[in-house]
Amino acid sequence: MSQLTFKQKQAHYEKIRRSNYLASLRLAGSDTSPADLEKPLRTREEALAKHRQEELPPSALPPKPDGQ
Repeated sequence: MSQLTFKQKQAHYEKIRRSNYLASLRLAGSDTSPADLEKPLRTREEALAKHRQEELPPSALPPKPDGQ
């Protein structure tokens, strides 16, 4: 069996990490495709901005049941 270089190991683990991340997105209900493995990830600022746009206003939340 040939020995892998450090760079090869890094590339392999990065690919597995990305695959696991996309799998978690699918489990959370997001639409993903195998092509997403090659797309660059969003920056933290882009992700926060998108999350802030998708937040529901307080008036859109269901009312609390009586007694709470």
